[in-house]
Amino acid sequence: MNRRVLLLLALGALWFGALACRLCDLQIRHHDTYRQRAERQQNRVVELTPPRGTIYDRRGHELAVSVEVESVAADPSQVVDAAATAAALAEVLDLDVRELGEDLADGERVFTWVKRKLEPPQAEEVRELALPGIFLLPESKRYYPLGSLAAPVLGHVGLDNSGLAGLEYLYEQVVASKPGKRRVLRDAHRGTVLYPHLVISEAEPGKDLHLTLDVTLQHLVERELAAAVARTQARGGIVIMIDPQDGAILAMASYPTFDPNRFYEYREERRRNPAVMDAYEPGSTFKLVTVAAALEAGAVDPSHVFDCERGGITLAGVRINDHQSFGKLTVHQIITRSSNVGAIKLGAAAGAEHLFATITAFGFGRRTGIDLPSESSGILRPAERWSPLSPAYISFGQGISVTALQLVNAFAAIANGGCLLKPYIVASIGGDGTPRETIGKRQVVGLPISPSSVRQIREMLEGVVLTGTGKPAAVPAYRVAGKTGTAQKVAPRGRGYAANKHVASFVGFAPFERPALVGAVILDEPRPLYHGGEVAAPVFAAIVGRALLYLGIAPERPQPELWPGQRTARLPRGGTSPEPARPAAVPAGTVPEFFGLSARQALRRASALGLRPALNGHGAVARQRPPPGTPFEASGQEVELWLSTEAM
Repeated sequence: MNRRVLLLLALGALWFGALACRLCDLQIRHHDTYRQRAERQQNRVVELTPPRGTIYDRRGHELAVSVEVESVAADPSQVVDAAATAAALAEVLDLDVRELGEDLADGERVFTWVKRKLEPPQAEEVRELALPGIFLLPESKRYYPLGSLAAPVLGHVGLDNSGLAGLEYLYEQVVASKPGKRRVLRDAHRGTVLYPHLVISEAEPGKDLHLTLDVTLQHLVERELAAAVARTQARGGIVIMIDPQDGAILAMASYPTFDPNRFYEYREERRRNPAVMDAYEPGSTFKLVTVAAALEAGAVDPSHVFDCERGGITLAGVRINDHQSFGKLTVHQIITRSSNVGAIKLGAAAGAEHLFATITAFGFGRRTGIDLPSESSGILRPAERWSPLSPAYISFGQGISVTALQLVNAFAAIANGGCLLKPYIVASIGGDGTPRETIGKRQVVGLPISPSSVRQIREMLEGVVLTGTGKPAAVPAYRVAGKTGTAQKVAPRGRGYAANKHVASFVGFAPFERPALVGAVILDEPRPLYHGGEVAAPVFAAIVGRALLYLGIAPERPQPELWPGQRTARLPRGGTSPEPARPAAVPAGTVPEFFGLSARQALRRASALGLRPALNGHGAVARQRPPPGTPFEASGQEVELWLSTEAM
């Protein structure tokens, strides 16, 4: 018995000795190795991206927001069956099963992203799989609630939450958030636990941007531009609307465009902002600068007469043709009828030196300085490199390239009385609990023209719309001024001009006495019609007429009745809105009267009849098209409704 006890004690002592030796080996000799392995298995520091700042329009509508989503990550060292796990995830996440399987089979790795920023249904499917070594982490994703609206201006954000284009790129340091760091623990069942007290560093959200863009105007501009491109079979187009009194951009659109929520599905040229990035030869819209140079040089006055040579002029052995045969024209008529020969003679009267000085004074040849990335300076050769024919060609808009923004900004200087302003699109930053910092404001960068010359040029530009090439730009209730342009495009490889490729444009402003809007409409290669007055001027009229009504600008002329018996109403001073008038009864199958209804009431009434309402502005319905009583047959017919607070 004693021997058995001693034997058991000896075996126990040996067992405890071996255990002690093993513990010493693990805890002392291999302490650092196993500690590092434990840390790799049990915890991981993950960088999480907090929300970027929100981008708003001038009225507080959200243009770009950040939403919380989940991303799938993996710890390959904890994955039990790499092949089966990869197959299950690949089916849910639409991934390459072989590539994913190789990543998950790499046992040396302790962390890898599987797929970033999932849609909620996908994240829920992954959660339900409950796969060992696979876990979900919260992240922030950029979302553009209005889709493609103002997409080239806003830009887009990549998977790493960094701005890649547009305002998102330019204001990255302002809008971007500061990532936070969090330690991720795994429990004994290989589950993932996020403890709030294990945050290493707190995230700092980005600041908000408040833009000068107006969502309603932007929508109007994009709708009309898209329709014009389709109607004229153009390759594309640009529209810019600017407030000439302070340089604020109210709308900036290009077509075709893209959806920044799925930017990766579009080619790079679709994601560009041609309004500031692309330069083109402006054609006759540039005659504004030519006549300004001649007036400022004191060489002419509006009544000065030039012989326009009956359709062409020969200079240095080169024949330059006009678009029409003209005889003797005054300076005023040269602009209203857009004579190229007349413009050449105006440029000659000003002199090459003064012409070049006026061009640069209006901001051509350099960037405007707008807060948008990749702005082009256009192409203006130094005066000392001009050929003998350069002044002649430049006088009617050839041999020089400008951006749409440069051109509309030059017209804004005429509209506001002679001040060249720096355009801007971001009004302020901050908000949401932090003080807003104003960064965009009126900034005069030059005085290119005297007030007396401004008055003369404005009268010429109104004449373009009243009696000249820009008559389709007229708006019934307002006096409009502007200039048409039709420019031949440079042929491939820069050898002359293409015979059948043109850029059609109209740039103008309204109302005439106190301009509230300056706009440019540019269509690239319209066909078969291609003159600016034919294809671009009507688009300007359609946009500006609605835009001025939306902005509440008082008409300069009495408005014609849209239908017999049209009624008017006004909001009493200091009072509340009266009850809207009950719509007059109209025969069945005809368009009803919407006057006085709120937007919601009008939508409900139109929907009940199968009509498709297009709303413009805010308040109550003040005007409509078609008028009440107009027969309609097809369900879904559009009825345009103009809303105004004055109709309440």
